[in-house]
Amino acid sequence: MVRYADGKPHGELTLRTLAMPSDANAAGDIFGGWVMAQMDLACGIRAAERARGRVVTAAVKEMAFAKPMKIGDTLCIYTHVERVGRTSMTLKVEAWAQRYLSEWMEKVTDADFVMVALDGQGRPKPVPAE
Repeated sequence: MVRYADGKPHGELTLRTLAMPSDANAAGDIFGGWVMAQMDLACGIRAAERARGRVVTAAVKEMAFAKPMKIGDTLCIYTHVERVGRTSMTLKVEAWAQRYLSEWMEKVTDADFVMVALDGQGRPKPVPAE
């Protein structure tokens, strides 16, 4: 049973991975860039499904880390397609840490990612209707 310390996650669980020693600094805190990279991977998965093809990250809007990740924590990334434009989409992304050998989950950070759909030549293409 999972227990949530900070409300419940919004969106769909898109990615889970384990924070390893190679992802940490000397104090055992996981690098924020590693967390952000995992969020970007999750956005790529969700956006490519929605666009039915290739996507790229165009922007990340304001990210602040509320809690640290530690070695052994499981990082859980939740995504939700918030808005779809002509060639881009905005995804709400939340990163949660399931604490090592614990049932507790805490929200680490969140952000809005803007993803752009691309055609075979790498040019923006319209996002198909659902």
